[in-house]
Amino acid sequence: MPELPEVEVTCLGLKPLLSLSVKQIVIRNYSLRWPINPKLPQILKKQTLLNLDRRGKYILAKFSDGTLIIHLGMSGRLCIVSDRDLLNKHDHVDIIFKEKNLILRYRDPRRFGSILWTEKDPYSHKLIKNMGVEPLDDKFNTEYLYQKLKNKNQCIKNSIMDSHLVVGVGNIYASESLYYAGIRPYRVSKKITKKKLSILVKSIKDVIRNAIVRGGSTMNDFFDVNGENGYFQNEHKVYGRENQPCYQCKFPINQLRLGQRSSFFCKKCQR
Repeated sequence: MPELPEVEVTCLGLKPLLSLSVKQIVIRNYSLRWPINPKLPQILKKQTLLNLDRRGKYILAKFSDGTLIIHLGMSGRLCIVSDRDLLNKHDHVDIIFKEKNLILRYRDPRRFGSILWTEKDPYSHKLIKNMGVEPLDDKFNTEYLYQKLKNKNQCIKNSIMDSHLVVGVGNIYASESLYYAGIRPYRVSKKITKKKLSILVKSIKDVIRNAIVRGGSTMNDFFDVNGENGYFQNEHKVYGRENQPCYQCKFPINQLRLGQRSSFFCKKCQR
């Protein structure tokens, strides 16, 4: 599943479409996680794309009269193509712009993503309004995390993956951040010292920033809007490296299941 860095990379890659106006929308399959509004082709026609933003793993595409709220789901992808590009069987939606012969294409083999339209404030939408802070925001700091975790019996990895606490720290980046912070993923949240939480906050911010710079992690089928791979997977210290030597101590990386997800860590470097 694309995580926050991959969604941010996608959002940034769509900037060439800003200020362009919609000529036509072609919807080949309305059945995503939630059905696409059947009136969307009429609604969006002639509207101009004014702004692109991201909240958690949602892309907010602001048009003249409303906003498309887009989630990539498990395998979704947005790409910029022209009318010369061949169709893939999983290309479900084309937003065709008048200028520059450009098309915003939504591809999703599993169809677990979503494209929703709202004419209201998108940040008040039911899918977004109860989200936690952004990990790169100043509000995500040591004191904030300490107050949220001081009474939590949940394991720390599941806590930092809770989107009501902080958004976008998915499985890959939670594992990597905990490695850099020297914290085992199954440690009880409330038992972690404030000093350690300070290191964890910095690790989360550093890992996510670095992943964005590297174009995200191409695991399975993530590519940016131009079809390019991300490169952060080449810098993974623990994720996906079970039984391989830790880069720091050479001890084999361990894997365990937490909350139905694979977690990777080093028994020697993480306490």
